[in-house]
Amino acid sequence: MHVSIRVRGHLDPSWQTFLEGLQILHEPDGISWLSGTLPDQPALQGVLAKIGRLSLPLLALETRESLDNTSQ
Repeated sequence: MHVSIRVRGHLDPSWQTFLEGLQILHEPDGISWLSGTLPDQPALQGVLAKIGRLSLPLLALETRESLDNTSQ
């Protein structure tokens, strides 16, 4: 699944590994945008828990299924 998460605060790019490889982009207004692909819902829950432990205000969350997923 593809995820897009916006949080208040600029995260250092070194946090990318800690956040399951999600790309970190900075917006000029002090917002970080995390974007990328996660394997499943538990991985997303893990990222959200890490964001919560960092006390970062969650501003937006969007998910969509990857187009290359096939039914099994």
